[in-house]
Amino acid sequence: MFMYFPTNYVWSMAAVAALNNGGFIDEVDRACKPVLEASQNGDDVGTELLYASWAAVADRLVASADADVAIGRLIGAGDKLYRASLYTSQAERLQAPGWDGRVAAYQKSIDLLLRHIELSGSPVTTVEVPYENTSLPGYFHPADDASVPEGTKPPVIILWNGLDSTKEMMYYSGFPQMLARRGIATLMVDTPGSGEAIRMRGLTSRYDTEVWAAACVDYLEGRGDIDPAAIGITGWSLGGYYAPRAAAFEKRIALVVAWGANHDWAEVQQRRLQREGENPVPHYWDHVQWVFGATSMDDFIEKTKNMTLDGVVEKITVPFLITHGANDRQIPVAYAQRSAEQAVNSPKLELRIFDEPEGGTEHISIDNLTYVAGFVADWVAETFTELRG
Repeated sequence: MFMYFPTNYVWSMAAVAALNNGGFIDEVDRACKPVLEASQNGDDVGTELLYASWAAVADRLVASADADVAIGRLIGAGDKLYRASLYTSQAERLQAPGWDGRVAAYQKSIDLLLRHIELSGSPVTTVEVPYENTSLPGYFHPADDASVPEGTKPPVIILWNGLDSTKEMMYYSGFPQMLARRGIATLMVDTPGSGEAIRMRGLTSRYDTEVWAAACVDYLEGRGDIDPAAIGITGWSLGGYYAPRAAAFEKRIALVVAWGANHDWAEVQQRRLQREGENPVPHYWDHVQWVFGATSMDDFIEKTKNMTLDGVVEKITVPFLITHGANDRQIPVAYAQRSAEQAVNSPKLELRIFDEPEGGTEHISIDNLTYVAGFVADWVAETFTELRG
């Protein structure tokens, strides 16, 4: 992985995510260079300075976009608003849960992305997935009409994020757009504990993710513009636990992808207490307690003690793809192998470990994200074709 900040993995991962999701190297450099010295003081210290530096670049892009709109240059304006949203989102992700500016910064990333969508002509729409007494916010990206055989309805992928990503980051990744070109729709959802669900609605995570899955499937079955017999699920990072768990117990799901295996997240917490491996975000222990609504470390450990796929992946009876980076510094590659070894009832099991020289060796293959996204999209498309005869 390109380490812009040589001593700071977490901050470097944000820079790489921006570059691999459509950011410009000059703009990312302008955002990062002022905080290069601050990055040497650890992950947690200086994150507010980092946000201010990235926000300055984003604000210049917004001002330029507004000037473009005033003279009718809508396409260029939409492109600039996309990058402004991307940079805002990546910088907001690194902030402490209790940072006063967090909700406003996250809302800014949403507003900028929605302006981009409007100006660019993207077919994405905002949706609400009924869940318990409230709803889960999401985006729906339809399949390209030209890629859907006449007289049929397209398959759909439910796309879930991980511990600290958002539905906006799903859009930035380009993965839903790749699926659309292959005749597949995508439902991007901020699950409890992530994105808008926790920031604006206070919905915290839980181990029994089949509950969220059932809500998503119920919503999709009511749309009428997708094939209800061809609903799959993909989860990256902690979604590598969330999605397989969901597919094991929600039997309306037709296929599942773990984009970065997360076989035993409860065990990962014990490793992190021993300072083994890298953390995904600064302020890690505050962040995870926030995500799970825990009042203490003991409460957090109690709430997450069941987050293992031991005894779970055996219940997966649909096609199952596991991808993992050979040099994942957060989640051991052995977890991918463990999921594959235990998924004995999947009729189509594939384990794909990305290594040098092709890249994609880091966590969720962030170092070569587009390459791996294309691989996953092809597997999903081919598997849906096989399932539908």
